Amino acid sequence: MPETVVRKPPVAVIGLGSMGFGMATSLRRAGFEVTGCDVSADAVKQFVAEGGKGASTPADGARQAGIVVSVVVNAAQTETILFGKNGVAETMAKDAVFISSATMDPDVARRLAKQLEASGRHYLDAPISGGAQRAAQGELTILASGSPAAFAKARPALDAMAAKLYELGDVAGEGAAFKMINQLLAGVHIAAASEAMAFAAKQGLDIRKVYEVITASAGNSWMFENRMPHVLDGDYAPRSAVEIFVKDLGIIQDMARTARFPVPVAAAALQMFLMTAASGMGRDDDASVARMYARVTGTHLPGEPK
Repeated sequence: MPETVVRKPPVAVIGLGSMGFGMATSLRRAGFEVTGCDVSADAVKQFVAEGGKGASTPADGARQAGIVVSVVVNAAQTETILFGKNGVAETMAKDAVFISSATMDPDVARRLAKQLEASGRHYLDAPISGGAQRAAQGELTILASGSPAAFAKARPALDAMAAKLYELGDVAGEGAAFKMINQLLAGVHIAAASEAMAFAAKQGLDIRKVYEVITASAGNSWMFENRMPHVLDGDYAPRSAVEIFVKDLGIIQDMARTARFPVPVAAAALQMFLMTAASGMGRDDDASVARMYARVTGTHLPGEPK
C-alpha cells in the first residue's frame, strides 16, 4: 500500500522580531507553509524575500491557519492579537492551536486560554528561551503548558522550533510561571555581571583578562559569559533590550507582592534596569547596565567617550 503522507498545517507567525523571524524561518525549513505578520512592513518584506508569505494584519495571516505562533513582547499585545481589531481568534481554523510565546503573568495566561478555548480553539502557554541565534537554528528551549489536545496540535511546530521542550502541566499558566523564575535569575545575573565588569574597570583591571578569568572560575554565569562580550566590544545593539527586563522584573514584583513573598535581590536588579532605561538606554542591549554603572562612577568602558 502507498505510504500515507501527513500534510503539515499552515502556520502563521505573528511578530517577526529577532526571535519570531528565526522561529518562522525554522518552521519553513521544516516544511511548513508559513505566513508572517509584523507591525514592521520591512520585516514582512524580508520574510517574503526569503521564501515565506506575508500578511498585513494578524487576522489575514492566521486565516485558516492550523497553528498560530505569537511572538510578541507582553500580555497586552498577545490579547490584542487574539481578540482585538484584526485579531486571530475568529480567523484561525476551528480546532487550531494558538502558541503564545510572550512572557506574562501566569494569571493572564490562564484568562486568555479560557477565553480562546471557549471558541473551540486551543491555547498553548509556551514562553521561550535561548536568544535569536538559537531561534534561527530551531534550537530554542520552550517551557510549555496546556491541554493534551493543545500539545497534540502544536507538537509538529514545537519540534521544528525547539531543541528542548518542557511539558510542564496540562493547564495554561504553568509555562508562564516557570518562565518568570528563569527571568528572575536572568535579570539578576545580568545586573550582577554588569556591576562586576564595571567595578573591574574602575579598579584599572584589563577587563578582557577579567572575562577570561571569570569564565573559567566559580563566579561565572551563563549571562556573564553571553553578555559581557558586548561590553568588551562596546557593542550595545539590542539582542535583548533593557526594557524587556524592566517589564519582566516588574511582573515578578507584582507576582511577589500578591503572594506576600519577598524578592529583595530581584527588586534591586529591577532598579538597575530602571536606572539604565531612565538614562536613555532602554532600547539598547541589556548589557547596557554596565554602561549605566560606568557613567555614574566616571569609569571608562570600551566604545564609550572618555
